[in-house]
Amino acid sequence: MRDLLAPGLSVVFCGTAKGLVSARTGSFYAHPSNRFYLTLHEIGLTPERVGPAEFRKLLDYGIGLTDLNQVESGMDKALTPSGFDIPAFEEKIRTYRPRLVAFTSLAGARIYFGDNRIACGLQPRGIDGIPVVALPSTSAANGHWTKDRHHWYQLPELI
Repeated sequence: MRDLLAPGLSVVFCGTAKGLVSARTGSFYAHPSNRFYLTLHEIGLTPERVGPAEFRKLLDYGIGLTDLNQVESGMDKALTPSGFDIPAFEEKIRTYRPRLVAFTSLAGARIYFGDNRIACGLQPRGIDGIPVVALPSTSAANGHWTKDRHHWYQLPELI
């Protein structure tokens, strides 16, 4: 599955890798219990609730999608370090220059920065002058969603 990127986006969301359902269906954040699209609508980034099969519509709302690991799929614990291509990710961000990069999980931000102490929120270091925020995962497997979801609701202010 190819990235959803274009010049001039408001935000590029970056995950660790496609989940198994996403890899099978060819749609980002496709597991039925994932809160990604519902959350985008609830926080006002999309005027309608877009479904996984319609993910390409996100470009119309200034939203892009990519992953750090483009060669593997599955839950984070199944991914290998060799699958993460940080230089390729940075090159995409430098090329497309969104206003904000948002990691859709702490795992993604921690892998990118190489720091397991990364917490949710705006990060002190960006990518070539582009601010970076770490968000809690919208996966139903994230047991901290209720406690941490406010970071998503602060996102429109950062964009």
